[in-house]
Amino acid sequence: MSANLKYLSLGILVFQTTSLVLTMRYSRTLKEEGPRYLSSTAVVVAELLKIMACVLLVYKDSKCSLRALNRILHDEILNKPMETLKLAIPSGIYTLQNNLLYVALSNLDAATYQWPSDSQELDSKELSAGSQFVGLMAVLTACFSSGFAGVYFEKILKETKQSVWIRNIQLGFFGSIFGLMGVYIYDGELVSKDGFFQGYNRLTWIVVVLQALGGLVIAAVIKYADNILKGFATSLSIILSTLISYFWLQDFVPTSVFFLGAILVIAATFLYGYDPKPAGNPTKA
Repeated sequence: MSANLKYLSLGILVFQTTSLVLTMRYSRTLKEEGPRYLSSTAVVVAELLKIMACVLLVYKDSKCSLRALNRILHDEILNKPMETLKLAIPSGIYTLQNNLLYVALSNLDAATYQWPSDSQELDSKELSAGSQFVGLMAVLTACFSSGFAGVYFEKILKETKQSVWIRNIQLGFFGSIFGLMGVYIYDGELVSKDGFFQGYNRLTWIVVVLQALGGLVIAAVIKYADNILKGFATSLSIILSTLISYFWLQDFVPTSVFFLGAILVIAATFLYGYDPKPAGNPTKA
């Protein structure tokens, strides 16, 4: 059962990451009348949706009993403040990472966002050098922060008996607080002028839901697999994003170096998941 959950969660993560990258990129570059939606508010809304989804899952696990749900939340979160505070570190990093992803996809095409290389090959007519630099710095910072937060979160998940949904509620709680701080600091004036949900449309809500789903799927992958496999799943989505960017969006032309890197990613994924059969003992005459 755990093996099935591992590969199911990995498959969903590949689909979710690819969909999120492409829709987020499109939503950030789409030209419409009126103000564009604020990425800082989108991060907060995604965290709130993640909390709501996890509460519903805990409610389902507690046999749809409100009394049992209240007891579980009280015992596992309020009565264990130190355990809850452990999630403040990865939550803050994930919130920073989610904001950086919006910055990156506002300045880079979908494939380069996921694969920060060969930036000099991008169409200079579409992206300025300054935008490329900002986007690449955002991607690199997000990569390093994501690696640390993923390993830290995996350690917490596998060293305690709390469910992955409870941990996600704790993670989302701090993520909402950090996210609201970011909204106040960076976009406070815009929010007071045009509202928290300015520029939101159907595509924006799709991006927000996909981002919330990603938080749940990543936690499941780390719980049932590990952070390394999560990285491989994310890397596989690079291939899909590249194909879609090239054939559909037509905003990226892969180079030979890119193809070489893609082959290495696929080979690494295969080797990591390969489980050779043990050699049989030679029979003695």
